[in-house]
Amino acid sequence: MSMFDLDMGRYAAFVWPAWGVSAMVLAALAARAVIAARRWSAELKRLEDEPRRAQGVRSTVAHPE
Repeated sequence: MSMFDLDMGRYAAFVWPAWGVSAMVLAALAARAVIAARRWSAELKRLEDEPRRAQGVRSTVAHPE
């Protein structure tokens, strides 16, 4: 007897596609999270570098005094 009993019998036609769809959804969510993290990291770097590029330039936004 093997450690894993992968024989689904007559339910295999339903179980294996469900496992496949679940695996694809989890992979898509993981990929989406990695892509979003890279985008936010790039945006943070851009925002952190922005004040250095704009040194000496006054804001056009009116400041209440």
